[in-house]
This record gives sequence, structure tokens and C-alpha cells, in this order.
Amino acid sequence: MNSYEPKSKRVRKNWIQMDALHTGIGWTLEDLEKPQILVDDAYGESHPGSKHLSKISEEASIGIWEKGGRPARFTVTDLCDGWAQGHDGMNFILASREFICNMIELHASVIPWDGMILVAGCDKSVPAHLMAASRINIPTVFIPGGSMRISPNMGTSLTNVSEIGRGDITSEKEIRNYRLTGCPSCGACQFMGTASTMQCMAEALGMALPGSALLPTSLRDILDWSRKAGYAVMNLVDKNIMPKDILTPEAFRNAIVIHAAIGGSTNAMIHLPAIAHEIGYELDPDLFDELNHKIPHICNITPSGKYPTELLWYAGGIPMVQLALKDYLDLDVMTVTGKTLKENLEEMENEGFFERVIGYLNNYGLKREDIIRPVKETKLFGSVAVLKGNIAPEGAVIKYSAVNKNMWYHVGPAKVYNSEEECYEAIVKGKVEPGMVLFIRYEGPQGSGMPEMLMTTEAIAVDPKLNDSVVLITDGRFSGGTRGPCVGHVSPEAIVGGPIALIEDGDLIELDIENRKLNVIGINGERCTNEEIEKIFNERKLKWKEPERKRKGVFKLYTDHAVSAMKGAYIK
Repeated sequence: MNSYEPKSKRVRKNWIQMDALHTGIGWTLEDLEKPQILVDDAYGESHPGSKHLSKISEEASIGIWEKGGRPARFTVTDLCDGWAQGHDGMNFILASREFICNMIELHASVIPWDGMILVAGCDKSVPAHLMAASRINIPTVFIPGGSMRISPNMGTSLTNVSEIGRGDITSEKEIRNYRLTGCPSCGACQFMGTASTMQCMAEALGMALPGSALLPTSLRDILDWSRKAGYAVMNLVDKNIMPKDILTPEAFRNAIVIHAAIGGSTNAMIHLPAIAHEIGYELDPDLFDELNHKIPHICNITPSGKYPTELLWYAGGIPMVQLALKDYLDLDVMTVTGKTLKENLEEMENEGFFERVIGYLNNYGLKREDIIRPVKETKLFGSVAVLKGNIAPEGAVIKYSAVNKNMWYHVGPAKVYNSEEECYEAIVKGKVEPGMVLFIRYEGPQGSGMPEMLMTTEAIAVDPKLNDSVVLITDGRFSGGTRGPCVGHVSPEAIVGGPIALIEDGDLIELDIENRKLNVIGINGERCTNEEIEKIFNERKLKWKEPERKRKGVFKLYTDHAVSAMKGAYIK
């Protein structure tokens, strides 16, 4: 190791009881002289994305031992949106990101560590870990939890869920088969939802080892990468490379480029700004829109494409996407290998990674081009858009790569609901007509903790009468598995008196994805001038009253202090 003495080691010398506390749990006196590395994971029996993480942490710890360090393992488990569907539990899910981050901060701050390994695989835990890495700013390597095995018939954990829930599938045998095959292994769900997206973002930011995102949990490789992460954190400690040296504005720009190319979840537009905020950099959501206008969307991964996420790794994973888009990326950014992105990609090519993994793809009778389209043949650019207008002056988001082209422009009458439950019930009871523009409001960060709307979006998607004609707009958020014309993150949100709170049934709504517009263009089904609409909305504003909020505990703490969704929905 180098001669530099980190602050952590100097602090440990100040109070000898620290040494006694360590030996009390089995450390030797020799261990006390080694670099001390926190290994914090999201392990728990909370869902398939976390149940296997202890094995990853164990392997990373071996790597730390082998390079002369002393690991110590801590755990803060996470929660799954899948548990929270259909009840108030969903209101706590986004808030969990903040408290996971806070717990890791506590683990990392009370005890002085030399470095840190963070291990997570799912929607809120991955961004929480990256936020914590940014906030704590000691040498850190993030290990993604990997991808779940493919369900039968190239299916995912969402295959048949809505049909079963609606009663369209009633066969006990079919229902039993789904229960046994929907989640055939541990790992993140098999579509480019938020879990898979954020694993990819961790790698694209340079905080995870090259090739580690979406690594199939069934392969030995995931333990190999975990061991190497142990080596990597020791290298970062030796070189004194911090997250602030990696998470630069250029790194965030690179991540947004990759997000556009893979068809990433709209939730990254909450999480990336929150991570950037922790490092001291305010990420403008308009950068997403700017880059999505010109970045080729090259990955054919569900829900924007055809194939499950495991196949993206076999096609070369994020490194192959980066190679394909190298002309759009800053290749000189630093990464957790202690090398630049350019050096990492060259090393992976020379090492034979791309030739080795493609053999798995051959097992499915597929070619790399089936999964990662050649840039020159790509007709769709980007995957998400920031919409603005008199409904969303601060912005709203849509994943247009999952929207049929015929719905990129739509004008229809508003039908307003003040909760997701009301809207869902109306849909499943056949009370929603084709062409309507549905509003679900008071579901933003301060309203209801910003729950996702997967139950409702799937109800629309599986209804042939509605799935190609109805728009959904909300100040809440969506699952990464959402498909169809669904606009979320509307800001300012309803609970603070944003314009979405003033929409009434029959208002004429215009969605224009191509021109990035979201506006009320008429009242009672009749088109009006902008001046007329502004006057009517000013009158409605005078009559509007903020709904009473009766809250307690973590829900109150989060909703009282959350910032706008367009800023990252973090606690200020």
C-alpha cells in the first residue's frame, strides 16, 4: 500500500476502545492494521433481487482478504414494488430509497472505514447505494445483483400477471404454472425495468466493474466479478480514488446516453438527479431530453423491445453498448477500475469477453444484432422525453420507446381521479371509454410518496378496447415495465397546487410527444385560446383547497420534505 495515511486510520488511533470492540467480534490484532472495508448489502428474504446477495458479499470479502484488507459485513435490506401493488404499501416504496441511503450513511459514518463495497440489485436499493456512495465519498465499488433467469417462452415476471388479476386467465393449472415460473431464480426482473436500468446506470456511471450489470445470477461469472470487486476497492483505497472523482458531470452525461440507448425506465429520471445532488451536482432533466433527441435506441429489450435482459448480457452487455456508441461518449472518464472507460473497453476486447459471452446467445439461435441493433440501422432515437406545457410547467416524463407511434399525438377529453385506486376500479369495471385522457393526481412525492402505477397501466395495456387509445397522466411515477402512452412525474404536483390539481372532467388535453408538449387546449370539449384557458385556470385556482394530510412516521417525514419529482424526489 502507499504511504498516505487516510483520515479513517488517524481517527481510529484516537480511541483504543475501537480496537477492543473489533477484537470482541473476532478480529485479530493484525486485522486492526489492515485497511478496513465496509461491505454493505441489501440481502434479505425481501424478494428474489436480494435473497442471493449475501453470496456476492462473501465473495467480495474474499477478494478484500486476498488483497490485504479486512472486510466487515453489514446489511440493510430493501423492498419490492411487487409486494406493494394494490394497497397503501406502495406509498412507502420510494421513501425506502431515502432510508436505505440513510442507514448506509450511518454504517459508514459511525465507524471510520478506509473503503466500501455496496451490493444491491433492485429498484430503490441501487440508487440508494449510489446516493450513499456519493454522500459518504470514500473509495467505493458498487456490485450489481444481476439478472433473473428467463421465464418460459421468453417471458418475464410480469407475463400473465394482469390477465390473471383481471380474471382473463382462470385455469388453476395456468395460474399454478405462473406461480412456479414467473420468477425462476434470484435476480432483478427480466425486463428493462427500474432494477435493470439502475444496474446499467451504475456501470455506465463508472461505479461498477465493466460487464457486471445484468450478469445472470445463474452463472459462475457473478461470483468471479464479485471477487474482482474486492480487488478493485483495495486498488481504489491504494490510489485514493473517491466517488467524487468518478461521478463527474461527464459521467452523468455518459449514463444518460446509455439510458437512451437501452430504453431505460423513466424512474432513472428521479434517481440520477438524486445521485448527482448527493455529489453536489444538480442534474438538469432537460439534458435527458436533449440527448434522447440524438442517441440511437439500439437495444431490443422488453418492454420497449422483444427480449429479456439476460440476453443483453450475452450480447456483450453495457460494454458492447458503449462500444457501439463510443462516438457519443466521453471515454476519458475515471471508473472504479482506476482506469478510464476507454482503457476498460480496450481491456475487455483484448481479454476476449465479447467472444466468450456470445456463445450463450447462440444457444437461443440469436445473433448479437438481434439484441443490440447496429447504430446505422436504427430508426428510433432515444427512449424518454421531457414534456412541458400548461399542465406541467416544470416538466413531465414519458417513455416513448414503449408507445405505439399512432399515440405519439393524441387529443382527448380528461377524466380525473384523485387516487390510483379510483382509476383502476373504473378501468376494470368498464367505465373508461376509448380516447379518454385519464388523470391520477395527488400521487406525487409530497402527495402520496410517489407510488408507481403498474397495476393501472397493465390494466389498460391488456384491454384491447383501451390499450391503443387511452392516455394516462399522473404526478406519480411508473414501473420500468410500463408500456403505452403514460405520462408521469407531472410537476408541480397536485398537492402543492400545481395545474394538474385544476384539471376537470371534459377538459380537452393534447399530448404531443414529437414536439414535447402537454397542454390543456380546451374546456368542456371545446377548443379555447391560451388566454381563455389561463383565465379559467386562475379562477379554479382561487377555489382550490389543499387536501388535509393526516400522516405519521416515515411516511410523514418523507412527504413533508420531498422535493419535486423533476429534481429527484429526494428529502431536502
